[in-house]
Amino acid sequence: MGLEKEKADTKIFMDEEGFNRGSSPALSDTEASLDKVVDRDPNGINSHLKLGFEDVIAEPPSTHSFDRVWICSNALFELSKYLMYKLLTLFLAVPLALVAGILFAVLSCLHIWIVMPFIRSCLMVLPPVQAVWKSVTDVFIAPLYHSIGRCFAAINIRLDKE
Repeated sequence: MGLEKEKADTKIFMDEEGFNRGSSPALSDTEASLDKVVDRDPNGINSHLKLGFEDVIAEPPSTHSFDRVWICSNALFELSKYLMYKLLTLFLAVPLALVAGILFAVLSCLHIWIVMPFIRSCLMVLPPVQAVWKSVTDVFIAPLYHSIGRCFAAINIRLDKE
């Protein structure tokens, strides 16, 4: 009974080359539940990095290598991508996380303690400066341009054909 239950629970998939690929529903349910619990990219920031073998290496229908070569290449690609990522993150993740944390802390500190107070100070000073500037333009610049406009308004241009 246990063997029949295991066979019933296991789904067999046939790929293009005719190889059987079994998958246990219990394993896929566990993986799916882990994916739901730990979504490491909930905002889809790195969705452009979801590359597969077919996205990088593609053989058009007119040219195909041997099926075994394609399968081995695919397996080697996925394995090397997986192992190199794990190896690189093993050595680089913690130092780069430290550097990124320091960088964001410095940028946050600068923004909170320097940039925003400067902007707020400028915004506080601007209304009096704006009032002074409006007075200067009303007293000196506006009459000057009004006079120049009246001078040029008296000019008439007449074109005659001879």
